[in-house]
Formats: sequence, C-alpha cells, structure tokens
Amino acid sequence: MEQQRYDVVIVGGGAAGLSGALALARARRSVLVIDAGEPRNAPASHVHNYLGRESTPPGELLAIGRGEAAGYGAEIVEGRVASAERLPGDGEERGFRVVTEDGRSVEARRLLVTTGLVDELPPVPGLAERWGREVLHCPYCHGHEVADRPIGVLATGPLAVHQALMWRQWSDDVTLFLHTGPEPTEEEYEQLAARGVAVVDGEVAGLEVADDRFTGVKLASGRVVPREALVVQARFTARSAVLESLGLEPVAQEMGGAVIGSYIPTDPTGATEVPGVWAAGNVTRLTEQVIGAAAAGLMAASAVNGDLITEDTRLAVAARRA
Repeated sequence: MEQQRYDVVIVGGGAAGLSGALALARARRSVLVIDAGEPRNAPASHVHNYLGRESTPPGELLAIGRGEAAGYGAEIVEGRVASAERLPGDGEERGFRVVTEDGRSVEARRLLVTTGLVDELPPVPGLAERWGREVLHCPYCHGHEVADRPIGVLATGPLAVHQALMWRQWSDDVTLFLHTGPEPTEEEYEQLAARGVAVVDGEVAGLEVADDRFTGVKLASGRVVPREALVVQARFTARSAVLESLGLEPVAQEMGGAVIGSYIPTDPTGATEVPGVWAAGNVTRLTEQVIGAAAAGLMAASAVNGDLITEDTRLAVAARRA
C-alpha cells in the first residue's frame, strides 16, 4: 500500500477484480487490489470458454492479468480484508476505510468487491479431494474433457435430473445416482429412459480411487459402479463478509425449485444498495464463468469511473464558485 487514499480499492484479485483494475488504471485512477490468493478455480487444470485464452491454466491467467493491470499503474498486494466502513463526516466524498486482518488500513473513494464464492460440496467422503479433477459441476467448464467417458451424476436436490440430461450431451454413458435426491417423477423417468440415462437407487458412501484416479462410485450397499467422472451440485456461497460489514445482506439464489446458494444483489452495472460500493463476479452472479466475471469487472469499473467523474466535476464547480 504505497499511499493512504486511493480512488478505488478492489477487494479480490480474480478475473473480475483484475479486469476492473485494468480498466480503472487505464482511466488514470489510483487503484489498489487486495487479494487473499484463494481463487475459486484453483483446483482446475485449465480455464475454458475464455476467448483468446482457451485452456490457459488458472494461475497463468491471473499472472497475466496482474501484469497487465500493474503495467498501467495498479497496485496489487496480498492480504485478506477483514472489514470496510464508511468514513465519518459529511458529503459523499468522504469515502471508505478498508482494514485487513493483519491490521493494515487504507482509504478509498470507491469500493469494488470481487471476492467470489465458495463451493460447498455434499458430505460424501472423497469428493473434496477430487474436486476440479474428476468431481465436476459445470458441463460447459469440463464437459469436453470427459466426453464419451462414463459419467455419474450425484442427486442431492431437485436439479439432478436436469443435470443428468445436460451431461448426456457430452456422453452416452450417464448414470444418475439417486443418493439423497428426490424420487424422479414419472415424466422425468421417461425422459431419462428416452435419453438412455441409467438410474441407480441407494445412497452413495464414497468414491473408489486407484493410482490417484477416480474409478467408481461406492454405494452404501457395498456395490461399486465404475465411473470416470462424477457430477455434483455444490452450494454456491458468496464470500460476502466485506459487503456484510457495510450493511449488505446476501439473499438466496433459487433455480429449478432449489436454493443453490447465496449472493449479494446489484444493479446491472454492479452497483449495490450502498452508495459508492460496487460488486462484480461470482459474489453477485453465482453461475458466472471466468469470462463473464471479467466482463462484469469491466462493466463495474466503467460505472465507478463515471461516478467519480461526476463527483470530480461537482467538486471542481464548487471550488470555482468559491
């Protein structure tokens, strides 16, 4: 932290945060990015569907982004933000104080929070160890890499049939494990049968692994069903602590009759209900992929810069009149 007050402090240095930092630094704003170094996609081997960067390892993409933002003057530091608060005084220009867990603090005229989310996995032994490898959740992120291989879908809620039918696009060998999910309706059973998706009753007890590779799903009965990939529905929980310290509360995200997680609401530009505070990426849009998070960071940065221009102009007019 080379100075005490910045035009914008960005909390979180993933795709959304770095994209915002790049745009704001190019707009000649003083920008500080504080990043805890816990990217959501760290377990994945590659980033997909990112035009121009297809199959780039996540760490490499972030390193490129940090270099690009820093090249225009953005400062990027490691740290975990504990809280943020509006500074006392009159007028919108008073700004915010951001405090890190190690006691450092810095002031900002505006905040952009891009802290992402946490994937909370179902409580099945072995899932966490294979997460991002053979245990997957997004067919657009990983479907091509397991195409034509035996795929399992672990049912834990009402979206399981939808998941199974989705993943059938990538493989003709898909098995739905009912586990703790609801019994499919007659119409859903017909859809699964028509698409050739097998259905297995009984709870899943764990994963079979051989030579550091997932090889099958182990049922509570002891039966093992050979599979090479397993799809799960993680709960997407926004990393919203910093925003909550400013008085913002996460709300439940519903999809297909199920609550899939929590997020912080914003308007289309990323503006929150707290004036001067924006959010972008997975903290506010749970299903956004990397390229979408980067786009959201750019959108929010443009709005932040526009807001600052309005304030700069108002202050300049006041000074001229004085």
